[in-house]
Amino acid sequence: MAKKTSSVSFRIDTEIKNEAEKLFAQLGLNMTTAFNVFLRQSIREGRIPFEITTNIPNAITSAALLEAGQIASDPNVKRYSDVEEALRELKS
Repeated sequence: MAKKTSSVSFRIDTEIKNEAEKLFAQLGLNMTTAFNVFLRQSIREGRIPFEITTNIPNAITSAALLEAGQIASDPNVKRYSDVEEALRELKS
């Protein structure tokens, strides 16, 4: 006999949903299976199966992350193929 199932409906940001579906597909899962895995693991552990915190980066870390993002997206920034290449340039 087949197990009884129930439907669950909720709203989620479209971009988040699309990114999650892409990730789950890479893992060989669909959204339903991924949520079932999450729910079963929550029940097994008796908690959310990962840490949820309110840690917010301080101003220095936030500024560093912003700067790193700007550097990463700037086409004028010199790029290196590996660490050794960057070190050779630093030493020259």
